[in-house]
Amino acid sequence: MPGPPIMGWQTFGDQHVMRRVFFTAIALAACTSALALEPESESPQAQARVLAQEFVALLKPRLKQAMEEGGPTRAIAVCADAAPGIADALSTQSGWTVERVSLKSRNASRAAPDPWERSVLLEFDRRQAAGEDAANISFGEIVGNRYRYMQAQGVEPLCLLCHGKGLADDVQETLKQYYPDDWAVGYSLGEVRGAISLSTAVEVDSAP
Repeated sequence: MPGPPIMGWQTFGDQHVMRRVFFTAIALAACTSALALEPESESPQAQARVLAQEFVALLKPRLKQAMEEGGPTRAIAVCADAAPGIADALSTQSGWTVERVSLKSRNASRAAPDPWERSVLLEFDRRQAAGEDAANISFGEIVGNRYRYMQAQGVEPLCLLCHGKGLADDVQETLKQYYPDDWAVGYSLGEVRGAISLSTAVEVDSAP
């Protein structure tokens, strides 16, 4: 499919990068005060939970606002910049590595899981299929010299407009524009869409 009218791909790419830098700067400012309250003495598991909650708290209001301003296509454009920006900002401020991953990634360059993450995501799917609420599904453990933690992200009603089945034509076109390698569609309400994945270096004998 052709790209957006008038604006060439190079121009679109430059503006996309500029918007991502802008969202990262906003996220850095927003999360600094919250992370400053994080006691360093807290366990890695507790720190990871706070960071995962902070990610959602920063992203969800922006997506809801975008949806009100311009519907799903606007939300897709905002998410393409805001989500990576927030993850990068949280990583910078906390010293953790903060990412979003999925078995059906929307952005393969950032969201494709490594073998450990893939194994955890498959287990998350099994737990959700067995009746566990995706919002309550998480897992953490020490792997080598790093503590790794994942918090499942479930499909909420709002998510279905961009991640569900039978998407509107304009939504499909916008997804092709922002995510040419998108696989993150066809979900049903309540399913595990992916997870926030966090890791940090720890002492080998550190306990979660």
